[in-house]
Amino acid sequence: MSDTTGVYLITGFLGSGKTTFLNRIIDKFPKDKKLTILMNEFGEIGIDGTLIEGEELDMMEISKGSIFCVCVKTDFIKGLYELNNTVQPDVLIIESTGVANPSDLKRDLKLPIFNDRFRFVEQFCVLDAAHFLDAYDVYASLEKQIASSTVFIINKTDLAPIETIDKVKKVVHEFHPDPYFFETTYADIPLEKFLFPEEAAPQVDEDSVAKKRERRILSENELDQFVDDLLDDPDLEITPPDRLLSVTYHWSGNDLEQVREMAGRLPSSVVRAKGFLEEKGGIFLFNYVMGDWTIEKSEIQEDRIEHM
Repeated sequence: MSDTTGVYLITGFLGSGKTTFLNRIIDKFPKDKKLTILMNEFGEIGIDGTLIEGEELDMMEISKGSIFCVCVKTDFIKGLYELNNTVQPDVLIIESTGVANPSDLKRDLKLPIFNDRFRFVEQFCVLDAAHFLDAYDVYASLEKQIASSTVFIINKTDLAPIETIDKVKKVVHEFHPDPYFFETTYADIPLEKFLFPEEAAPQVDEDSVAKKRERRILSENELDQFVDDLLDDPDLEITPPDRLLSVTYHWSGNDLEQVREMAGRLPSSVVRAKGFLEEKGGIFLFNYVMGDWTIEKSEIQEDRIEHM
């Protein structure tokens, strides 16, 4: 276990392929390193958390809003504090909600209660080639995601013509003169150059580390007070959310054709929909992104859905 935790952030709009990319990282992650995943979902129920592959994976989920917005900032800070004092992983990968403005993350990681434990390494931005331009014209958070990212994964290139992909690149070039691009499908990129090289970790002053470890752990009340004071700071800028509404539905039925008919009638104001369906004993994943949708057989176990 290292003396610092390298932090990697995965951003991208709703339905761009962030969870698919995260699963690829988990599959390639060095077995001798300790990994923690922080999943942040805009909706009330964490669908993506059930899709993460990996046995005995250390994972924390924060739903009902963006971790960079005041709505769940408290949960985020407390979660990081717990990781810092108990788990202390070598690497923390954060998958933020698709409507998050991640520009606050570097500042949050430097809060004094974390004792310089967290070390920001890389920020990936997954871009849906087919839908990015439409979303970019409406949601301000995409501009912030692009401006603060370092690696850009143009995903689902099989669903967009080359002219559209070039327009996506042009938008990114407005923020970065020499961006790092990957054009791909299913978020499949060569991860070797990004997967936590040893030289990414700085030299550590052992005496300094020992002194920081001697610091007293805050009580629950003290931690609450710290976060309250942080949020009340008039000089602190906290990201306002995009104007989106999340709704959760549960219904009974076993006819996928009815779901297909429903998906075809959804209004353009519905940006993203996702969930599990069951028909004749099989589990299916419903995926809807800005008018396009799929229903695919899922290998997920039924007991994981029952506990959602």
